[in-house]
Amino acid sequence: MPFIKGADVSFLDQIERLGGAYFDEGVRRDGLEILRDRGINLIRLRIWNDPPNGFNNLPRTVVIARRIKEADMSFLLDFHYSDFWADPGKQNRPAVWQNLDFEELRQAVYEYSRDVVQTLAQAGAAPDIVQVGNEITQGLLWDDGRVGGAFDTDLQWERLAQLVQAGIAGVYDGVGTSERPLIMIHIDRGGDNPGARWFFDRLLGQGVAFDLIGLSFYPWWHGTLDALRENLADLAQRYQKGIVVVETAYPWTLEEADREPNIVRRSDQLLAGYPASPEGQADFVRDLLEIVRSVPEGRGKGVVYWEPGYISVPPFGASPWENLTLFDFDGNSLPALEVLGR
Repeated sequence: MPFIKGADVSFLDQIERLGGAYFDEGVRRDGLEILRDRGINLIRLRIWNDPPNGFNNLPRTVVIARRIKEADMSFLLDFHYSDFWADPGKQNRPAVWQNLDFEELRQAVYEYSRDVVQTLAQAGAAPDIVQVGNEITQGLLWDDGRVGGAFDTDLQWERLAQLVQAGIAGVYDGVGTSERPLIMIHIDRGGDNPGARWFFDRLLGQGVAFDLIGLSFYPWWHGTLDALRENLADLAQRYQKGIVVVETAYPWTLEEADREPNIVRRSDQLLAGYPASPEGQADFVRDLLEIVRSVPEGRGKGVVYWEPGYISVPPFGASPWENLTLFDFDGNSLPALEVLGR
């Protein structure tokens, strides 16, 4: 697989259906086509089991995944194993799995993973990479697969490993005659080497086999670019696996376009030397790409920008992310998009 220049556009379907529009050099165009023509070669989509808003479920994922394949881009599927957001602060079971015991839960993870991938493969949209869980630093499907804190026990790590292995087995069995996808394990510790080591030492100690390490790196949460560089170098040497910064973003302004307070809205959340401007954002993306490309032994495999098209659309409501996108408030592409795709 070539070096990943990716974008997570999981909100694209919803934004488009509510009237959102994207422009490239003043011309309104399909958002995916703009990304492709700017050099983006991979699209990441999250999937929720039964989301309350009717988006990011399996039927809608099939629709967008087919568009990704028709645009000749690779496809990364991100299982949350939840009906809504799953991250280090919450890993809630889907409603239909609430009353399952552990063995039933493990079987449900296997069958769901298999059925999703099988459906996508049969639609001609088999994923090229699959994340078994999203930011699972504290485990998944709490409390059965929870780790860390009071749950940092051998039994809990064994259970987490069994759930992850069930997901991987389901992916492999669902793919049919399509090429077997790469498996990614994703945590959030882009600038935290001790935290990343803790997680992967414990998971690999359980015998879980996978292909790629995925890390989130948002500077206001995860540290400096130097911390990221040092972490990537150490993880590459320690685990001998490819590494992808699979979530990242940076502001092009501190202004706001709607009533929703933005996640990044203060100057003290910025990195020194990278102002919240189109040029500062482009410089951040350029330097981040250089860090990943320079990981020892060529193990830096790419970067995926999180939600570059998460613009504010009145019917959709307010976005806390509209100043972290790669499109401005009016949907015009910004310089950092071209940098990402080079």
